[in-house]
Amino acid sequence: MSDVIDAAVKALSAKMTGSFDGVAKFVITGEGALMIDPSGVRAGDDAADVTLTADTETFKAIIDGDLNPTMAFMSGKLAIDGNMGLAMQLGSALS
Repeated sequence: MSDVIDAAVKALSAKMTGSFDGVAKFVITGEGALMIDPSGVRAGDDAADVTLTADTETFKAIIDGDLNPTMAFMSGKLAIDGNMGLAMQLGSALS
């Protein structure tokens, strides 16, 4: 597992302030993927209700609060495939 994914799991676990009822996958291009579900955040590449894909820089900016996930999506820096409602719920849980 990459150091980027390890750091992402830790950062995202600390950032999650609300509950998340679905299964989401966040793919960090060139590094790997992490899973977010009701039990928490972990490294993995399982099936998900929604998949979000971004490069390392975009992911870090979202987690650091420097980039709004909606703006990242609208500008093409964040791709979303699957349940858009869950993607929005995830964005709320991270804020």
